[in-house]
Amino acid sequence: MATKKPVNPTLPTVTPRTPDGGDSVVLERRSQKIEPPQMYQVAMLNDDYTPMEFVVMVIQEFFSKDREAATQIMLKIHLDGKGVCGVYSRDVAATKVDQVLDAAKQAGHPLQCVSEPIE
Repeated sequence: MATKKPVNPTLPTVTPRTPDGGDSVVLERRSQKIEPPQMYQVAMLNDDYTPMEFVVMVIQEFFSKDREAATQIMLKIHLDGKGVCGVYSRDVAATKVDQVLDAAKQAGHPLQCVSEPIE
C-alpha cells in the first residue's frame, strides 16, 4: 500500500505574446477543403435473352431518359456489351441497380446492372 499520495507533475505555462505586448492569443483561421463525394456509374450488361424494348423501357423509367437517349444507350449496351445509364453518388447508384434488377426479375429477364466507381 502506498503511504503517500501521488503527486501530479505540473507543466510550465507558456503565455504567447502578441506583437502589441498583450497577453491575448490570436488563432489563425484554416480553411478546410472538402472533397466532393465519390461518384459511381450505373451500367447495364448485354445478354442474349432480354428484349431490347424492355431495356429501353427500364432506362426511361429508372434513369429519366427520353426515348431517343434510351435507345442510344440500349444500342451501346447491345453493341459494346456494356452501357452507362447514369452517374450518381454511391447510395443513389445502389438504389438504381436494385430497382433495375427487381424490375428484370419480375419480368423474368436475366438483365444485369452494376455500379462502378469513377476514378
